[in-house]
Amino acid sequence: MIVLDFLSRPWAWYVAGPLIGLFVPALLLLGNKQFGFSSNLRHLCAACLPSSAEYFRYDWRRTGGWNLPFLLGTLLGRLVGGRLLGPSAVALSARAHADLTALGVHDFSGLAPAELFSWAALLTFRGLVTVVLGGFLVGFGTAYAGGCTSGHAISGLADFQPPSLVAVLGFFAGGLVATHLLLPLLF
Repeated sequence: MIVLDFLSRPWAWYVAGPLIGLFVPALLLLGNKQFGFSSNLRHLCAACLPSSAEYFRYDWRRTGGWNLPFLLGTLLGRLVGGRLLGPSAVALSARAHADLTALGVHDFSGLAPAELFSWAALLTFRGLVTVVLGGFLVGFGTAYAGGCTSGHAISGLADFQPPSLVAVLGFFAGGLVATHLLLPLLF
């Protein structure tokens, strides 16, 4: 029962952070693998949609076979965690709540605001821009940068890779521009 109690509450940053941090050197030491999540989409496409495109012609089993079970475990962990933790609102600071309310977000009952992330919202101009165009730009940026935020920020920086530092600075700069310049134009 103690384990269930421990798993049924969110973990503090000072517990979860070091665990993620220790995962990176363990991967490097045990199999010279780098942690990253976005590469799973490429591995899935190479496995499920054999193509004549050069980008998908590689040995995905050797390169990313270990990472696909990690993806599956993450999805299953989300399902189990969602059942144990139950539906609850995300804890926001008063300032974040006020800023989102000023942008027209009023429903804070779930993990993501329904005004932004629902089928009805997707069929609006604002929904198309934020979800479809935003998703495209994230996907393009991930491919262009050679990895996602988790790959660069966790693995790349831990491995002292200068391109990862540039990518992470770009991610943060892009987030600041989107938050302070683009979002106010859409809302």
